[in-house]
Amino acid sequence: MKNTFIIAAAMSGFLFFSCAEEKKDKTNQEVAEVKTDDFNYQADTFGDIKVLRYQIPGWEDLSLKEQKLVYYLTQAGLAGRDIMWDQNYRHNLKIRKAFENIYTSYEGDKTTDDWKNFETYLKRVWFSNGIHHHYSTAKMTPDFSKEYLQTLLDNTNTELTGEAFEVLFNDKDAKKVNLSKDADIVKESAINFYGPDVTTADVEKYYSSIEVNKEEPIEVGLNTKLVKENGKLVEKTWKSGGMYGAAIDKIIEWLEKAEGVAEDENQAKALGLLIEYYKTGSLDTWDDYAVAWVNSTEGDIDWINGFIEVYNDPKGYKGSYENIVQIKDFDMSKKMAVLSQEAQWFEDNSPLMKEHKKDSVKGVSYKTVIVAGEAGDASPSTPIGVNLPNNNWIRQAHGSKSVSLGNIINAYNNAGGSGRLQEFAHDEEEIALEEEYGKNADKLHTALHEVVGHASGQINPGVGTPKETLKSYKSTIEEGRADLFGLYYLMDPKLQELGLVEDWEKTGKAAYDGYIRNGLVAQLVRLELGDDVEEAHMRNRQWVSAWAFERGQEEGVIEKVTRDEKTYYDIKDYNKLREIFGELLRETQRITSEGDYEAAKALVEDYGVKVDQELHKQVIDRNSQFKSPPYSGFVNPVIVPKMNEEDEIESFTIEQPASFEEQMLMYSKNYGNLPVEN
Repeated sequence: MKNTFIIAAAMSGFLFFSCAEEKKDKTNQEVAEVKTDDFNYQADTFGDIKVLRYQIPGWEDLSLKEQKLVYYLTQAGLAGRDIMWDQNYRHNLKIRKAFENIYTSYEGDKTTDDWKNFETYLKRVWFSNGIHHHYSTAKMTPDFSKEYLQTLLDNTNTELTGEAFEVLFNDKDAKKVNLSKDADIVKESAINFYGPDVTTADVEKYYSSIEVNKEEPIEVGLNTKLVKENGKLVEKTWKSGGMYGAAIDKIIEWLEKAEGVAEDENQAKALGLLIEYYKTGSLDTWDDYAVAWVNSTEGDIDWINGFIEVYNDPKGYKGSYENIVQIKDFDMSKKMAVLSQEAQWFEDNSPLMKEHKKDSVKGVSYKTVIVAGEAGDASPSTPIGVNLPNNNWIRQAHGSKSVSLGNIINAYNNAGGSGRLQEFAHDEEEIALEEEYGKNADKLHTALHEVVGHASGQINPGVGTPKETLKSYKSTIEEGRADLFGLYYLMDPKLQELGLVEDWEKTGKAAYDGYIRNGLVAQLVRLELGDDVEEAHMRNRQWVSAWAFERGQEEGVIEKVTRDEKTYYDIKDYNKLREIFGELLRETQRITSEGDYEAAKALVEDYGVKVDQELHKQVIDRNSQFKSPPYSGFVNPVIVPKMNEEDEIESFTIEQPASFEEQMLMYSKNYGNLPVEN
């Protein structure tokens, strides 16, 4: 489960034991020097995208062995990059190859608007890992004609024909993920998890027929594509020797190198199980790996690797390929570990029904980490916090790991403000609270969301998993539930008692202002006029905010204000709003615990999907004055090994890519491990 960077943050003024002799003694080692002064965070802007750079503080504190581990893990992640492209859409790799060939070999006039539009479109495709927008999932429309594209193809002797060419300009495959209640959400989604003739009914019938251990259920369908062959449904497994095998074999090669420099036995065991999973495709092995990974907590290096998040599957079965390599941030982890230690207190004092509370919240691990590299679903657009594993029985029996990506958040915060806060905040008091307390409030909400939110609550005995019971509403209900846990405790003096804030009340007010402002107004800049809300996190922020506004309207808890033909929301009673958040948290947990599909559907459809078109147009008009794009993502630092005469790594340097396009082209050249059709 991931926590994405949201527009509210942009509007702010805003694993693991290792031998002692291996860790810190670098007297005879060369290590990378990372420049921190006057760092240039911004790499590029185009369309609605801003591409940033991030640094790797703490790299120089790692031993050479640890640096090798980080390097091998980042290489393993990049080796599977093409998988994400193919998962996102069946023609993505073919389109990318053709466009990159045009980009690197075209010798015609590059001063025309058509060429500039071609460049911008290619960059948008790179950023989204395909032709569908990374956030809205709508197909991106080129601002050049099919005739111009054909001219470029002819001029560069590049082939792109048939459906892969026509789809760029027609209405087919318009949404990567179509969650409309009136759609066949499988057949009408372009995501490449299912064959083009597979329907929602097919998926539900197929997976409901699979018997699993009810106490320890595997994540059925997580690592397969479901297709029809001779009229029969069959799964194509993503594994060595199976679908995506060419890329997975490269992943395995790098993971085996990583296993050889693991920090301790637990870490090596987890890596060994991950390798075995990639070789066999066994979901039982995936669960064994997840348990071993959760219990590997003593080293300084950690990773996320596999087919993990299911947001891109309209039915919530298939995992998108993802990789994040992490270095422990020692200072921040000490400060935030207190939340993990107090997890049971938060559970016991939450407004949940008694039968929905856990008697024992096990193994909640929260750390702030330094990202050293990302790939797949985590790049270029990255989360700011992650809580894994997703399998609920493992979380309950063995705990979970929650991480906040500290250097990613720092890069966002240092990339510059935009003035949107002054435009969308109701008054000077709201602005002042956000500027003084907003960043810490955002950080704490992420931590509470991941540690307290995702780790809390339990499903009633005999009730299926949320994926089975809540179906397409599972993701947004779960994200909303976690958000509500965080919101409920952001206005609690316990945070000040724990030393996490200087003023709990003002921090809570800043958090509540920002959440309502974003959920009801600011995040609308991410949508095209007339669109419904589709993305799970956007939906949850809207249904939480809209429900709270409606619930408190009669008592004047939140007031809708119109001033100079502009709409604002002004919170009049923060303590009452906290009670309302508690009520909604209680109900959302009930929905999850009891598997109440109809209640989930009503909550999301009534409050989280439709947009007030008049307000939407107003927000877009108000936002048009700002040049800073609403979406941000990152290029990765490049870890470059230095080899000795024996062809062994003796040290590393860290280089920043000169440009976004340089890194994208280098990735395609060095990690293009799949054919254009799979």
